[in-house]
Amino acid sequence: MEGGMKCVKYLFFFFNFIFWVCGLALIVVGVLAKTEITNLPGVKAVASTSSPIVIIVVGAVIFFIAFFGCCGAWKENYCMVTMFAVLLCLIIVVEIGIAIAAYVLRGQLQQLVDDGLKEAIKNYKKQADVKDEVDKMQEQMKCCGAVNASDWEDYDLDKKSVPDSCCKNVTKNCGKGALKEPTKIYTEGCGTVLENFLKKNILWVGVAALVIAFIEILGVVFACTLMRGIRKGYEVM
Repeated sequence: MEGGMKCVKYLFFFFNFIFWVCGLALIVVGVLAKTEITNLPGVKAVASTSSPIVIIVVGAVIFFIAFFGCCGAWKENYCMVTMFAVLLCLIIVVEIGIAIAAYVLRGQLQQLVDDGLKEAIKNYKKQADVKDEVDKMQEQMKCCGAVNASDWEDYDLDKKSVPDSCCKNVTKNCGKGALKEPTKIYTEGCGTVLENFLKKNILWVGVAALVIAFIEILGVVFACTLMRGIRKGYEVM
């Protein structure tokens, strides 16, 4: 039994290292969700929700819980290991809540993206920062407008022009009178492109959440096993 409990202790240490890495990864993902993707106008409504903040907070808590668990195992302290297991169970419950919120948000993506893009198109000529963001998005994602290129119908007085960033080959004034010329401009709306982009990334977040949840369940099992050994007075050093 001594050798078995020693093995559990080392496995517990290894788990906490992986757990520490997962916490760090969640912090990075939360920060990226809150900063980098907000450069896309249609994503601002999504990134401005509380989800990225919750991810950062959960990551930070996991980061410190892993350290707490290592200390408990090293000192063979029953109370510390028990507290670790309890806190880990609470984290699992919170992550289940995040997963449910992400699933609900996935169903609202189209509306959020469309509203964000239409607002950006409305303010295209009024705000320089919005103009830069929209132009960058249309060039990089090879799209034009929210639903399609016709969203730019009011862009110019001639009702036939689009921003130059809609052009397949961007040059000065290339969008002049090109609204009805699909050979010169992109016709697919940015809403569809952004929606697919977000759904793909949410899918990967879901997969990562499942992996982390599996690791956390292993952590609870290891913690409970170690608690049992400490309580029964096994020599685990």
